[in-house]
Amino acid sequence: MRNFRELNVWKDGRILVKEVYTLTKFLPDSERFGLIPQVQRSAISIPANIAEGCGKDSEKDFVRFLQISLGSAYELETHLILCEDLEFLTPERAESTIKNIQKLQKGIASLIKYIKSSH
Repeated sequence: MRNFRELNVWKDGRILVKEVYTLTKFLPDSERFGLIPQVQRSAISIPANIAEGCGKDSEKDFVRFLQISLGSAYELETHLILCEDLEFLTPERAESTIKNIQKLQKGIASLIKYIKSSH
């Protein structure tokens, strides 16, 4: 069994969740049942799926959960781009978080590639 607490992608995912929750405070109240929970859920899904995958017996299952986590990272990036498009967030406000998401996407993709090449 793997220890998810040792994975940098999990640690970075936790930091990203806090960052996203801070960012969603800038979204309008009219989105409290729309984009806000959607953005928050996609952020939470990233480290949650990494941790869940660590509990699986096979490398194949672990990779599958990492892929789900990666999909959530792309979903989150899209949500923030849409928030910019809808002028809920300024590009300046979203830029740092989007860069952190992209860094995390690369880290998860690299871990997937490493695991696949090792087996």
